[in-house]
Amino acid sequence: MAHGSVPDTWEQGRAYERYVGRWSRAVAPLFLDWLRVPRGRRWLDVGCGTGVLSAAILERCAPASVDGVEPSEGFLEAAVARLGSRVTFHRAVASVLPIDDASMDAVVSGLVLNFVPDLDDALAEMTRVVVDGGVVAGYVWDYADRMELMRRFWDAATDLDPAAAALDEGTRFPDCTPEALTWRFACAGLLDIETTGIEIPTVFADFDDYWIPFLGGQGPAPSYVMSLDEPARERLREHLRELVPAQPDGSIALVARAWAVRGDVVR
Repeated sequence: MAHGSVPDTWEQGRAYERYVGRWSRAVAPLFLDWLRVPRGRRWLDVGCGTGVLSAAILERCAPASVDGVEPSEGFLEAAVARLGSRVTFHRAVASVLPIDDASMDAVVSGLVLNFVPDLDDALAEMTRVVVDGGVVAGYVWDYADRMELMRRFWDAATDLDPAAAALDEGTRFPDCTPEALTWRFACAGLLDIETTGIEIPTVFADFDDYWIPFLGGQGPAPSYVMSLDEPARERLREHLRELVPAQPDGSIALVARAWAVRGDVVR
């Protein structure tokens, strides 16, 4: 089977929430605690998706304002339904932000930087809109190692279909390491760059709780699953069931790690 043309689909907010959004909600507050941005600041959430990080900013950071930028209409609809007028949303891409120069104190991005096709341009834009002394920061999954719900999936998929390795985020996104993120931020002119790992438990009630989100078609792994015919999908399901570590009660306890990075804007 050749699946090199399977797209990264990001359209349906509800399906994304069940697949990854529920785990992003656990990472977002830990990321903000590490970031230590003072209260009363102006925030921009780049690639805000369904509003997970924006919601955490509202809940934890007492912001003066929050803006969110997102290209997906479906995700924006979910974000507006969640947050309403508390966030000013813009439909736009990260490389062309509809935001004035030096108008934000903190620009952040959750689980998006690796999907941006022109990351250097995006980081330049994120830096442009930040005031002197402000911060640019983000986090991405550690796809190659400790984002275990995806790592287990791709290990199973490539066992059955070696061509699936080309779609594996751990292979496709080499920037998802502390060293690569530091380099990218340094090339954008950011200073005093720091990175950290953020780990959360991802506990599934049973195998169906783990498997069914892959049928939602949102993201590389679910898009791959839905590109398969029914017999191939069933083979993958059963092989994956053999590989994931189920507890005696049927639950599946995995770990997800995100790498976070931050840099200061000094003009």
